[in-house]
Parts: sequence; structure tokens; C-alpha cells
Amino acid sequence: MTSPPAAVTARILVVDDEPEIAALVAYHLARAGYHVSTTGTGPDAVRIAREERPALVVLDLMLPGMSGYDVLEILRRDAATRDVAVLMLTARRDEEDRVRGLSLGADDYVTKPFSPRELVLRVAAILRRAKGEAATHVTVVGPIRIDRDRHEVSVNAEPVDLTPIEYKLLTLLAQRRGRLQGRAELLEQVWDASPDVQTRTVDMHVQRLRAKLGRAGDLIETVRGFGYRFRGDAPANRASTGNDAGP
Repeated sequence: MTSPPAAVTARILVVDDEPEIAALVAYHLARAGYHVSTTGTGPDAVRIAREERPALVVLDLMLPGMSGYDVLEILRRDAATRDVAVLMLTARRDEEDRVRGLSLGADDYVTKPFSPRELVLRVAAILRRAKGEAATHVTVVGPIRIDRDRHEVSVNAEPVDLTPIEYKLLTLLAQRRGRLQGRAELLEQVWDASPDVQTRTVDMHVQRLRAKLGRAGDLIETVRGFGYRFRGDAPANRASTGNDAGP
């Protein structure tokens, strides 16, 4: 099996109540160079994630104590674990389950039975993407360039004047491109509002943001009944670390 470079040292938490599967996943991830810990219950998954701050959690859906969905919701609400990557590994194949997992903030969704080699490659891809976002304060997706140091946005090198809320909304969607963001989650993270607030505020701001971005606004997709997603298949390049890069 092709493994990531030996320098890989990211910590990964594997959560599965089937010991054989947990051991299989842990074996292949450890062989690829990751530091791996395992647990078999939902409450322990939340506790360990808070204590160890893993770079990624491989999460089963059907767990004792609380479901994988519940675990994911808690991780995404907690500031300490909000940015931990999550790959769901489950026997549930229905599209509804996949959509629900991704809408709650999962980075990827793999069904059982699975290829250990593919799983390791998917983990590496998620972590590589997350590392790239952290390495620079400039994000370029298609014609859109976001400079988080200067709080500037441009489309095809032309500056775009955004309000603070529009800027924050665009930045969040672009950083999480390919991941479905529910309206309640956007309200909580962009407006700091309680997720149970019923409002069309998100829709109105997305509409205005799209208009200001012009044709590039098509990169923001509406997922009916759920929320919004920044297209993950858009060409993406990040500026190399330099004057615009963060620490």
C-alpha cells in the first residue's frame, strides 16, 4: 500500500463500536504514519476529542451512548473541536444518511465495506486540504481571491466591496467548500445567533453576496431544504506563504 511520507504525525481518533473494524482502521492509519487512538462509544468520542484535539475523527454512525450524528453536532458546536476534520465511516448507504452527515459538517462519507487503502488516501486528502487552509491567509477559488489579512475580496483581480457580514459569510463558505452549511449553522457562526432563530437573514445575505460577486456568485450553490455549499469542484489555488501568509 502506498503510504504518506514518514513525516506524517497527525493525531487521528477512530470511533467504532466494532472492535475488529476499529483495529483494522487503526492499523492501516498507523502504518501510514499517523498517531491513532480508538474508542467505541459516542460519549467517549466527545471526551477524547476535547482532550486530545485530534486533527481528524473517523466516526461511525451507529454507536452506543449517542449516535455519530449527535457526536458530530457536539463537535461542530464546541469552539475547541469545531475545526476538527470528520470522516464518517458507516454501513448506512442511503442518500438521506449521507446528506444528513455532510449537512452537519462531515468532511467526507465512506460506506462499509470499504477499501483500507482508499480510506487512508481520503484521510490524507482531508488533512492536506486543512493544512493548506491554515498555512496562508489568502484563499483563491476560481476567480475569487480572499485576503484575510487585509479583509479584501476581488473577482478576476477587480475589488469587490462587501459588508463585514458578507465578507465573513463568503470566507466561511469558501474555507469549507464542498461541505454543506446549514442555515442554522451559518446563523450561529456568522451572526453569532442562536441556531433556533427562524429568519430569512441568511438567504437575503447570500442573495446580495451573489449579486456582488457577479458570475462568480454561481459558485455558491443552494441545497434546497438544507442551506448552502461553496462548490468543491471549483479550481482552487492558495498563495504560498510570504507577505500575505499567516504564522
